[in-house]
Amino acid sequence: MKTAVIASLVASAAAFAPAQQSRASTSVQAKPFENELGAMTPLGLFDPLGLIADGSKEKFDLLREYEIKHGRISMLAVTGYLTTAAGIRFPGAEGIPDGLKSFPALLETKDGQNVLLQMLAFFTVAEIVNRDASWTDAKAEFVGDYRNGALDFGWDNFDASTKLKKRTIELNNGRAAMMGIWGLVVHEMMGNSILPGGYLPGQ
Repeated sequence: MKTAVIASLVASAAAFAPAQQSRASTSVQAKPFENELGAMTPLGLFDPLGLIADGSKEKFDLLREYEIKHGRISMLAVTGYLTTAAGIRFPGAEGIPDGLKSFPALLETKDGQNVLLQMLAFFTVAEIVNRDASWTDAKAEFVGDYRNGALDFGWDNFDASTKLKKRTIELNNGRAAMMGIWGLVVHEMMGNSILPGGYLPGQ
């Protein structure tokens, strides 16, 4: 009797195996980017709006470039927001408030307006420089690689596994920073502090 039961279970499992394999193959075809950098547990490839459902590699690379760029900007934004909230200022800017109130405060003085113009100039130059320079012989190793043969800091000495790990860290930190700066700004506008000690920037 035990032998018969075991045999029937094995037969049942074998009968269902091809169907499972078929479903897995269909899933892979439906999500061509599920093995790309950033498709991680628990969500895997997260595309609720179906922006890359058509499988276009060009569109995927463009959206990935946007994601990396906004992640890098957000990491700088969170750092700056928390630094000024801690009371750290450049010399001469001790009287400038932190948070969103810093912008109208800068507009009130000539020196402050010059600071905003310098910021605008920096953003413009950064936008021009931080991109793949097609006029050079250097080829981007991956989307978001803007070294252009000029900057390295030892990157080429890393093995493939280390490079993948560091790129994953940057991508995930950028995602967290995008949510982080959004949360910080929204809570400041609502008047609810999420910083240690109940401190609320701009007050």
